[in-house]
Amino acid sequence: MKAALQNYQDRMRRVLDHIDRHLDADLDLDTLSAVAAFSKFHFHRQFTATFGLSVHRYVQLARLKRASHQLAYADALDVTDIAMDAGYDAPDAFARAFRQRFGQSPSSFRKSPVWEPWLAAFGPLDNARSKLMQTTFSTSDVMIRDVPPTKVAIMEHRGSPEALRATIQRFIAWRREANLHPSTSPTFNVWRSERRPASPADYSVDLCVGTDRPVAGCGEAIKAGEIPGGRCAVLRVVGYTDNLEPAALYLYRDWLPASGEEVRDFPIYCQRLSFFPEVPEHETVADVFLPLK
Repeated sequence: MKAALQNYQDRMRRVLDHIDRHLDADLDLDTLSAVAAFSKFHFHRQFTATFGLSVHRYVQLARLKRASHQLAYADALDVTDIAMDAGYDAPDAFARAFRQRFGQSPSSFRKSPVWEPWLAAFGPLDNARSKLMQTTFSTSDVMIRDVPPTKVAIMEHRGSPEALRATIQRFIAWRREANLHPSTSPTFNVWRSERRPASPADYSVDLCVGTDRPVAGCGEAIKAGEIPGGRCAVLRVVGYTDNLEPAALYLYRDWLPASGEEVRDFPIYCQRLSFFPEVPEHETVADVFLPLK
């Protein structure tokens, strides 16, 4: 029974991977049921029973998520092209669907995103993925590295996690103006609080880009700093790297007590190595660093 369940879940996981990899393709029931090797007459109900939403809604949300990221973070992309990539035949149809889902037109979202409805809209998508996409870690996944110090420019986020995406948007705009592209200047997040502290006002994270350039004159939002060098336990996460809390919990709860190591006086942090929507979400990569003595 356990092997049969695992096989069933693997087939459903293949479907989610296929959707994420082929958002520009025709993702009809015939195609997706064939990927899962299930009968097309039952696949729709199987998918809904497994993930809590229909195939059509899942595909629509996945495409709208990519489109919203492109609107917010990729100014060079035309709204019409984004609409076509999202599977809509005309910008008007895309605008209606976007407004219905997020309460803003695509052009309004591009200028000034309101992130609370965005987060609520993608709750069902995140819940569906979490059912079968939970990553398990083992001690063999953790490497101990000697990490060199890295000078960084920092934009601090202090306050509610719900406002983090607005800070990320400002950070991306600033580093674009500063010509600090992720391909040449590494990206780090330093977590100075829990992901969900008791009081949202206590949430604290630093958005960092590695650079030796002076940051004086870049405005109050940017300051110079350094991620110190030293020994670190490093855990790589591949796929759906929006939430790295499970990796951090594994390092603290499971790996650290069994390792005999002691932590150093610097917060846990991550380096983001690839980004959605430049790559499909299941191909995003991040390394989580736990500083050690």
